[in-house]
Amino acid sequence: MSTTEEVKVPDIGDFEDVDVIEVLVETGQRVEREQSLITLESDKATLEVPAPNAGVVQKMHVSVGDKVSEGSLILTLEVAESDGEAAAGAGGSQGGEQPAADEPGDTDASERPAAASGPEQGAPAPADADTDLVVLGSGPGGYTAAFRAADLGLEVTLVERYPDLGGVCLNVGCIPSKALLHAAKVITDAREMADHGVRFSDPTIDTGRLNGWKWSVVKTLTDGLAGLAKRRKVTVIQGTARFAAPHELQIEDADGKARRLSFRQAIVAAGSQPASLPDLPDDPRIMDSTAALEIDQIPKTVLVVGGGIIGLEMACMYAGLGSRVTIVELTDSLMPGTDPDLVKPLRKRLEKICDGVHTGTAVDQVKANKASLSVTFKGENAPSRARFDRILVSIGRRPNGHRIGADKAGFEVDDKGFIPVDQQMRTSVRHIFAIGDIVGAPLLAHKATHQGKVAAEVAAGERRAFQARVVPAVAFTDPEVAWAGVTEQEAKQQNLNYGKGVFPWAANGRALGMARSEGQTKLLFDRDSGIIIGAGVVGAGAGDLIAELALAIEMGADAEDIALTIHPHPTLSETVGMAAEAYQGTITDLYMPRR
Repeated sequence: MSTTEEVKVPDIGDFEDVDVIEVLVETGQRVEREQSLITLESDKATLEVPAPNAGVVQKMHVSVGDKVSEGSLILTLEVAESDGEAAAGAGGSQGGEQPAADEPGDTDASERPAAASGPEQGAPAPADADTDLVVLGSGPGGYTAAFRAADLGLEVTLVERYPDLGGVCLNVGCIPSKALLHAAKVITDAREMADHGVRFSDPTIDTGRLNGWKWSVVKTLTDGLAGLAKRRKVTVIQGTARFAAPHELQIEDADGKARRLSFRQAIVAAGSQPASLPDLPDDPRIMDSTAALEIDQIPKTVLVVGGGIIGLEMACMYAGLGSRVTIVELTDSLMPGTDPDLVKPLRKRLEKICDGVHTGTAVDQVKANKASLSVTFKGENAPSRARFDRILVSIGRRPNGHRIGADKAGFEVDDKGFIPVDQQMRTSVRHIFAIGDIVGAPLLAHKATHQGKVAAEVAAGERRAFQARVVPAVAFTDPEVAWAGVTEQEAKQQNLNYGKGVFPWAANGRALGMARSEGQTKLLFDRDSGIIIGAGVVGAGAGDLIAELALAIEMGADAEDIALTIHPHPTLSETVGMAAEAYQGTITDLYMPRR
């Protein structure tokens, strides 16, 4: 038995006659509860209207270009009795299994796995389960999910393979690398001040103390997480976990002893691991990004294989600490996918501080000798054979989806190892969620953190979805490179009607006073609406500046909003406002033809 329901525009505040810019469903299509139906855009904001219930679209009453207000009829929906019952139970008891999840969003659609196709109910949860919710992995996404679920009243168990919480990011990734990058930058800044009349003697690096400081930074954070877990009464188990059944894990500790843990719901936050090159010698001098952070001595020569973000960060680190660095990248550009004008200042500096930067170049063969590693290369502009003390292989990361026994739990994993999920972070099995690197690009800790909160809140019975417009990215190189939203390359490929405003840091007093005027700030705007759709920054502290621009995109700000926001002087943040002024044609700090 079914009923017909009219779906109307809900309360949208003071907005009237708002443009319909997207119709996301069609007649005859089945939609799930909370699935987005249409997208509306005013002069200040963009918002999506969700379905109040699951059902089948009988008739559409709006199309792109229409103007609507509160109460305008969007569509008629045929709602089956079972769908109505599911909707009525949506706010069920804490920790209970939820109704079918939303249809997937299209964020990073080209790089993400296909979304889970309708979560299945799966086997019923055992009445005497050991825990309400188990979280696999305690990286930024995992511990956030565990802590948020505990705050919402669930009994939570957190399983982590490392002795300390924090996962790869805190223990052997983001945090220790940024500590060493800071040390390298201090040395570089001191050396370069000689050109401005301040000369220091060459530094002496005590690698033992440097590593000790690095690990003290890590320990401060991991100890803090341990304390937060204890205060929230989150049970922490050290071990490697694999699914043994839809509601059961097998956990093996460091001594090889195994135990079983039953659960009602699970969140998979098992992350990724460094990708490797085949046919390389088994030699400790050939490092991945984890081993590269264990600095027992400063190598005289380092080959970095891979010109992506991690490889270039490590290149800057080793060069700053005194190594002679060579970079090879298989593709024709560094940081593939990033706008070339943002990469250009970084490449120029790398070519100054490194022995060589070779794009379109691959490693052909590596021979491990007693004194060094002998490498031959291939490519049109490949260098000749060279010897190195260390080789860092940094060619990306691979998800751990095939390492957790997903087949025993019944949820999907694609060929690459990614786990398809919907907007509520559910896998194809309703009571199992997945977040972070393991669900697809971008593989970034801050994305995992937000997904972790969504998964925890849905597991606890709340109505949530991961619908971030942008996930900002940062390369902590020297200079830093950061971007959010649509890149200029993407705008061209998609034939978007865009305009851009660019402000060169050579006209910024703060950048000149830091002797780092090579940067620029670039903003992309939709020409029709004036709303910002993308941004990129290269220069000192770009990773901090991008946060304002990510917020601007999320809020649907236009060029005037940004330009009229008073930025403090003299700061690098002024370049944001002035890039918006450059787009408007109102800038006075540069001479531009009058519009």
